[in-house]
Amino acid sequence: MKDYKLKLILSILAGVVFSFMFILLAFALPVEKKQTVLKANKNMLEKISGGLKK
Repeated sequence: MKDYKLKLILSILAGVVFSFMFILLAFALPVEKKQTVLKANKNMLEKISGGLKK
């Protein structure tokens, strides 16, 4: 019976620790995503879309 209680307590403790780590990561990671579209790629896409519109 003691072994069962020990496993239960340790599993609850492990769940709390992992949950806390993920909560901290959610606050530590940046929310905004920077757009990294290269200008050359953007110009090429504009040329292709212009050619398709004609």
